[in-house]
Amino acid sequence: MLVHERMSHHPITVTPDVTVHEALNIMRREKVRRLPVVDENGKLVGIVSEKDLLYASPSSAKELNVYELQYLLSKLTVGEVMTRDVITVTEYTPLEEAARIMVDNKIGGLPVMRGDKLVGIITETDIFKVFLELLGARERGVRLTILVPEQKGVLASITGTIAELGGNIIALGTFLGEDPSNRTVTIKVEGVDKDKLVNALRSQVIEVLDVREV
Repeated sequence: MLVHERMSHHPITVTPDVTVHEALNIMRREKVRRLPVVDENGKLVGIVSEKDLLYASPSSAKELNVYELQYLLSKLTVGEVMTRDVITVTEYTPLEEAARIMVDNKIGGLPVMRGDKLVGIITETDIFKVFLELLGARERGVRLTILVPEQKGVLASITGTIAELGGNIIALGTFLGEDPSNRTVTIKVEGVDKDKLVNALRSQVIEVLDVREV
């Protein structure tokens, strides 16, 4: 799956001269937590988050009384508080790569570029929605978490057994195990009895870590 399949295609943007107060109102109205900042030609020049705006203050704040501070805050612009060194991705960046970039850089969203043109934005919320789909969170079935050996053919054997039982695999995810010799697998299956599924797979796995009907 690539970024263009899950990004917001028409991101809400602001220009650097928009005030912090106006930008916050836009975020609340549009229900977003970050805004790409573009110049008069539509070129990306920065990004501003809700946190940036909420914690914004004039550089001379310590020397001001409350009335002067309120006045300067009303004039403070996005261009004064935005992040200028923006980390971006392209439409064809794999979704997991975009997620890795967000985690490694501790950011919640990435503008999506086509050359020098802003064409979208991908956020942590978009990634969370994909995670829900990957594990079939909105579908009913038997959810089974197992520890399996890190060997060729293990998954093929497990999915083959499920097919023989007449089960339909709704979701399947593999994760790091306890050490390099094993791997954790979470499977959601419909159309098969929970106990029958566990008994059929027990001999093929190291351990059944969790099983539940959800």
